[in-house]
Amino acid sequence: MTPDPRVRIETARLQLREMTDDDLPDLRAILHDPQAMTAYNGAFSAAESMAWLQRQRQRYRDDGFGLWAVVRGDTGRMIGQCGITRQQIDGDQVIEVGYLFQRAHWGHGYGVEAAAACRDWAFSTLPIDELYAKIRSTNIASMNLAIRLGMTVRRTFTTHYRGVDMPHLAFAIDRGTWARRSDARPIGFRGDVAN
Repeated sequence: MTPDPRVRIETARLQLREMTDDDLPDLRAILHDPQAMTAYNGAFSAAESMAWLQRQRQRYRDDGFGLWAVVRGDTGRMIGQCGITRQQIDGDQVIEVGYLFQRAHWGHGYGVEAAAACRDWAFSTLPIDELYAKIRSTNIASMNLAIRLGMTVRRTFTTHYRGVDMPHLAFAIDRGTWARRSDARPIGFRGDVAN
């Protein structure tokens, strides 16, 4: 099942949509920030940022999902990216919820709000039994967000990225646990989605 590529998810304060070339300056505010990119072993170059955006756009074409722009509803500005991607964990392909936000917008609950909407979208739209979050072992804030999504640690693994071996934790939530959560909101997907 390939989801409709015109995905648009809305929450109380946010809109999630596919990124475009116009989002590159706001995307660079995340990817060029060494503190925001600590889990990736430092800031990206301009070329790496462009490749990141192109990879997301390829994911939209191939999978019907990827990391989406997270836009504040009150300002219309992109403040982060959050979405669903295919990832490898120790040779297993999994579906993951991922999130990265501009540092100026940390601590306001936007990450949990966007990631919960993506979690709900994934279980409502995709034929998956589990949803993962790959988190570097030093990234306590991301671990806390995954826990708030109802995820628990399933295994540990090491990723070699940008010349460094990085220990990671694989957090996950299964469909049954998601369905029993009081904050789970099944989404009737028709291209434009509100939850």
